[in-house]
Amino acid sequence: VIAELASNAVLHGHVRGRCFRLTLVLDAASKLLRVEVSDARGDLYPQIVTGPAEAGALSRGGRGMVLVAAVADHWDCVPYPPSGKTVRAVLHTPGALTPGG
Repeated sequence: VIAELASNAVLHGHVRGRCFRLTLVLDAASKLLRVEVSDARGDLYPQIVTGPAEAGALSRGGRGMVLVAAVADHWDCVPYPPSGKTVRAVLHTPGALTPGG
């Protein structure tokens, strides 16, 4: 999920002279990992390709966000002022989140 969102920001969210921002927040109490990737392209939101695929044809896009939707418990996209966007994903982390656990 992290790699897909970061690569999407590099490939689709790049504006000359501006980078992307990656934020990871682990809440050990609730066992949730929040991934946030902000980029400068507020005009271009992620899309999930839907509908029937042509036999033998490979889609040119949207497969990565299908994987994010399948793995993450929740994902969304919100504006990142002044002109960008932030794609957020939340994942439940199984098991203990304590040192040595």
